[in-house]
Amino acid sequence: MSDCCAPSAKNGNGRYDLIVVGAGSAGFSAAITAAEQGAQVALIGHGTIGGTCVNVGCVPSKALIRAAEAVHHANAAPRFAGIAAEARVADWGAQVAQKDALVAGLRQAKYADLLPSYNSVAYHEGRARLVDGGVEAGGKRFAAERIIIATGTRPALPAIPGITDISILDSTTALELTALPRSMIVLGGGYIGVELAQTFARVGVEVTLVFRSRLLPEAEPEIGAALAGYLADEGIKVVGGLTYESIRRTEEGVALTVVREGHTETLAAERVLVATGRAPNTESLGLPEAGIALTPVGAIVVDDRMRTSKAGVYAAGDVTGKDQFVYMAAYGAKLAAKNALNGDSLRYDNSAMPAVVFTDPQVGSVGLTEAQARAAGYNVRTSVLSLDNVPRALAARDTRGLIKLVADGDTRKLLGAHILAPEGADSIQTATMAIRGGLTIDDLAETIFPYLTTVEGLKLAAQTFDRDVKKLSCCAG
Repeated sequence: MSDCCAPSAKNGNGRYDLIVVGAGSAGFSAAITAAEQGAQVALIGHGTIGGTCVNVGCVPSKALIRAAEAVHHANAAPRFAGIAAEARVADWGAQVAQKDALVAGLRQAKYADLLPSYNSVAYHEGRARLVDGGVEAGGKRFAAERIIIATGTRPALPAIPGITDISILDSTTALELTALPRSMIVLGGGYIGVELAQTFARVGVEVTLVFRSRLLPEAEPEIGAALAGYLADEGIKVVGGLTYESIRRTEEGVALTVVREGHTETLAAERVLVATGRAPNTESLGLPEAGIALTPVGAIVVDDRMRTSKAGVYAAGDVTGKDQFVYMAAYGAKLAAKNALNGDSLRYDNSAMPAVVFTDPQVGSVGLTEAQARAAGYNVRTSVLSLDNVPRALAARDTRGLIKLVADGDTRKLLGAHILAPEGADSIQTATMAIRGGLTIDDLAETIFPYLTTVEGLKLAAQTFDRDVKKLSCCAG
């Protein structure tokens, strides 16, 4: 996309009120927020407009996850007596093309087509660099006293000997494959690794999932352990608690050498997909020269008002290394824009931040884990409810999963909620509202929930603190 839109969107002296560097979700959130405040904004993008989520992240991955689920659910239909069904991938290239069409449509509708609607936002393309008094990009200089950096991240490469000598897949290129490999090693047990491992396994790829510590290390241990078992049940080889020794090319593909429990073993596959983390896009911005502090991995250090170490410069989104979810990027960018223009009064608050992993069963979490609550000094109480106690799961013939609640033992206030359940992600927002509203586990236990829903499990889990729900009749309590 060439420079467009609102060519006069600057003050009479040729200066902007705000420059936003990065045209992804965070950048657009900041620019639109500033425009709605009456500011004249320069929005500087580099590469494909829209950033990670719509182009190579949330949207394309969830589209392919749903396609893989369709295959799996058809083949799992015999769990219902008298039902026979089966499905297979007939043309993966056609599915990828359908995904690409969805991405292109959303990118146009939610990014490119929005720009003409905001007359005070001028869009420019070019690799940006901070300079005295503003930003330089595409051979032009843009002047403003306030700048927001929202340049996002990219897939990072782990330091494994030999990895630069092989053709790897990452979370971007894996979603572009039009032909499926016979086998694949997925490196990384975080949410990207587990989502993609299950997706490719369900469409017929032989998958080995490897990671250094445990599956979903930021989740409750009970959830990570249960999910690892469910992935294994689907035929995925799950190998954790290891260190990477080396990786090399072979005639058949790649060979990864690892050390686990003191023993060396070699894992082989046609392709390897690296999902071990992401790196911030900060190298070419001239940040150290501008006096902007970075973390050891290059992320921009910000305070709770989204301010960097340089007055007048703010940062938001994945480039800060914090809460790498698209909705938190947009939220942080909105705060940054308002603070930049109105005096730094707003604080970033992630205490009731929902997070979802789109595996099957899905993982939803909000608030503190048990370990975090204990570290914070709470007198912690927990309840863990397996899904075979939830009527919805029984009716669906799918009792995979659990619900864990974390509470303050003194006040009975809900501190955290963690769900592992088919379609469980849709239930986490109820817990989010409960935590944001300061509700207790008694409030949850006494609230009316609709019967035969997954979210009813939150009520049952709350009742489990003090009662044996197995001794309750349907909807009782």
